Amino acid sequence: MREPGSTAAGEAIRHLLQHASEGSSLTAEAELLLFAASRAQLVRERIRPLLSAGDFVILDRFLDSTSVYQGMARGLPEQAVAAVNALAVGGTLPQLTVLLDLDTDTAWARIHATGRELDRMESQPRAFYEKVRQGYLRLAQENPDRIAIVDASRPPEVVHEEIVKLVQARTHALQA
Repeated sequence: MREPGSTAAGEAIRHLLQHASEGSSLTAEAELLLFAASRAQLVRERIRPLLSAGDFVILDRFLDSTSVYQGMARGLPEQAVAAVNALAVGGTLPQLTVLLDLDTDTAWARIHATGRELDRMESQPRAFYEKVRQGYLRLAQENPDRIAIVDASRPPEVVHEEIVKLVQARTHALQA
């Protein structure tokens, strides 16, 4: 699943956050609350029912992205962001987060090499993305049992293989 998105409400919020002209002037606080609203809907509508059925859930991002983007990079108080995240997820937390780490210059070049129109988040200045990277690395250092760092500068097939191994190891540990 993707976040924001993966529910009807989440997709509408995703459009507002990324593409709609009405979202271009969102404050950091409004952005935080919109991401949280999408996440709250996703957790209750999709994630919890899947987990209750014994399924595994894979998301392209979750609460850490809000901690980093709206908290560390946008400068909102970390305690406020943590409180909003806690309300949104209601105790539903990831067992494993894979952090694809790439230096800011390479990531910036990759984003801009696609030739497609960039969305609102992708259009942020390079300095913003350095704050994002440092924020993720800090979270990984603070949560080593949950966040695994994968070097994303390597070929895609090597990165994929490492992620598969991480997921398999965590799956086996959860089943033991």
